[in-house]
Amino acid sequence: MVMWQHQGQQRPAFAQAPGPGQESVWDYPRPPIIVPCGKRIEVRAGERVIARSDNCVRVLETASPPTFYIPPQDIDSQHLVPVSGHSRCEWKGTALYVALADSPTFTAVGWSYPEPTIEFAAIRHWVGFYPSRIACFVDGERVRAQAGGFYGGWITDEIVGPFKGDPGTAGW
Repeated sequence: MVMWQHQGQQRPAFAQAPGPGQESVWDYPRPPIIVPCGKRIEVRAGERVIARSDNCVRVLETASPPTFYIPPQDIDSQHLVPVSGHSRCEWKGTALYVALADSPTFTAVGWSYPEPTIEFAAIRHWVGFYPSRIACFVDGERVRAQAGGFYGGWITDEIVGPFKGDPGTAGW
């Protein structure tokens, strides 16, 4: 269980209390940090395994479910192609997107930071995947997607919120 005391802040009253073996996203820090994952991560498109790793990291940030990043050597890159577009994270830098190579729409299923900020250099070229667009698993548990089309947080039974992106959270 990860518990962070950041700048003396307490979990807000509206936050769910974590049970045994759970984490509250309201105990995660801001600015975000990278922590080792220690679990088996899989990303699948139908029966095809796109990525499988025991060496992932999570990025933890207040109010958001963790985002998981998979090292490039654990990704079957023949199934992915770069797609146009980018976005900028104030903490990590400019993200570029990838889609499934056989997708008729080339909708982005993941992203990476080829030139991250110094603080996030450890995830250079590692790929995060959107569980709303491709099947993602943590130790065999199917991940639920963070609400909001932009976010890539992974919700499992170990994580409690409420989460940024849920209805009524635009002011967070």
